[in-house]
Amino acid sequence: MSFFPGNDPDIGDAFACDALELMVIPNARDIDGFQVRRALPTAKRRLVGPFIFFDRMGPAILRAGQALDVRPHPHIGLSTVTYLFDGKIRHRDSLGTEMVIAPGDVNLMTAGRGIVHSERTPEELRGEPMSVSGLQTWLALPDAREEMAPVFENTSAASLPEFDADGVCGRVVIGAFDGLKSPVSAYSDTLYADIRLDPGASVKIPADAEERAIYTLSGDVVIAGDAFPADRLLVFKPGDEIVVSSASGAHFMLFGGATLGSKRYIWWNFVSSSKERIEQAKEEWKTGRFDIVPGDEEEFIPLPG
Repeated sequence: MSFFPGNDPDIGDAFACDALELMVIPNARDIDGFQVRRALPTAKRRLVGPFIFFDRMGPAILRAGQALDVRPHPHIGLSTVTYLFDGKIRHRDSLGTEMVIAPGDVNLMTAGRGIVHSERTPEELRGEPMSVSGLQTWLALPDAREEMAPVFENTSAASLPEFDADGVCGRVVIGAFDGLKSPVSAYSDTLYADIRLDPGASVKIPADAEERAIYTLSGDVVIAGDAFPADRLLVFKPGDEIVVSSASGAHFMLFGGATLGSKRYIWWNFVSSSKERIEQAKEEWKTGRFDIVPGDEEEFIPLPG
């Protein structure tokens, strides 16, 4: 949900946990009753693996007469990943895609050299209260893929591999975890998993991924004896197995992967290894040289001033 303005998140207080490199306290913004917490990027940590943007959307209730209306806007150099826990969103893009994403599904939109899309409450659901809760993350593309042709991919919840044993359950969204591999495309080494702990349960996070972090959606988690509340981004130090437990139960997202090996710049909805490429994209959007979104041609989000 890149259209929401927001400042960098805050860095948490000092902590004793040797397993953690950084704790981030997301800044929350309320936009017409819809709350968004932005955990990445931060001044001290721009990426975790390929993840360069991490927004927690809601949970919120859109009252009768309210709707989510993200007007058409452009992207380059990244893949957006939309993953819902509640509610539905209609995605349209300049490839001609029209798709209503439901809870548990994955919308992977790879912008490459450029794409335009909109995200709105489906017309048939307007007029009634609706709960909306989910995540939108961005994956920076590796150098060789930054200018690839744009592509959209929807993967249903039923297609994602699930695990359930010893009080730990969840699904693998992207990449591999617990011996399971997601069918969702990945253009670099990527880890993204949805994990729930029963009260008293624990899960081991292997050191397979070069960079790893969790975002706690609900409940308290305990790592190396230190407890952390919900709505915290915890970045782990590399190289060691991490054990995450919870006395009362918890729900969190595990994410990360390999570093890209080169610097990434981010401005508005644009990500690139080149500042000049971002300036080019800005000029192209300003002068109307991006493609239109079929079925949503009347509105657009202008380039920020």
